Amino acid sequence: MKIIKFLRYLLEFLLIIIFFTIFKLLGVRLSTLISAKVFVFVGPFFRSKKIIHKNLKKAFPNISESEIKKRINSMWEYYGKIFAEYPFLNNFRNKKISSNIKIDGEEIIDEIKKKNERVIFISGHFDNFELMAMTLEKKGIKLGVIYRPLNNYFLNKIMEYLRKKYICKNQIKKGRSSTRDLLNLFKSGYSIALMIDQRVSEGLKSNFFGEKAYTTTIPAQFVKKYNCRVVPLIIERENKINFRVKISRPFNFDRDKSLENITQELNIWLENTIKNNSSEWIWSHDRWK
Repeated sequence: MKIIKFLRYLLEFLLIIIFFTIFKLLGVRLSTLISAKVFVFVGPFFRSKKIIHKNLKKAFPNISESEIKKRINSMWEYYGKIFAEYPFLNNFRNKKISSNIKIDGEEIIDEIKKKNERVIFISGHFDNFELMAMTLEKKGIKLGVIYRPLNNYFLNKIMEYLRKKYICKNQIKKGRSSTRDLLNLFKSGYSIALMIDQRVSEGLKSNFFGEKAYTTTIPAQFVKKYNCRVVPLIIERENKINFRVKISRPFNFDRDKSLENITQELNIWLENTIKNNSSEWIWSHDRWK
């Protein structure tokens, strides 16, 4: 079995290197267009249609089958665009392509910098989520980001390199040791950014679209320990490779609130945000497993 896994990972790695090479030759605009169409066709072979369908029905009980198909196709198109944009992260970072990332709520960033404040940024996997941390760091926020390593150890090396070099240099691997690393960064004056939409075994069960789902308690832990603010943000694709990062008004939680209550309020924000951006969120994770 180890040999089979090794060969499968190696094949995936070689295929992605080939695709990235082709994308670099084609340029970012044409690559995102082609990749979006390809993913609509090949995506269902790599992710369970049953899980995606179940998740959409759980979130939207009255949704029609035709609307489910429409949203699934749209999700795969976004997947494809994100995939095609990875070889161009250096261009996004250094403005070598005619892309425009606008910011709503830039005054919140300015306030955080002016106060030299440490906050917890939260978001979910909306559209090209990688560009959010990049934007915050480029705007002068001292930042550490939690990431989940890829199962494919060949590809993970590439992703770690790209993320550290072009997205955010302080990448903290999700795991048991991550809490200690987060605390060290936070004590050194860094804010923390993390996705709260993935299932975590070390979290607690919190209501999410009407059912209990394991949810990270990291934001709540930092609120209770450091009385810090929690700042939600998302990213939307406005047109082709033009984006808008939307930074919302920070949560000012009472540190006497329980972990459960704080986590639940953040899940409510996430749920409402997904409802408003349902085609751009990644529905393929078994969130309620």
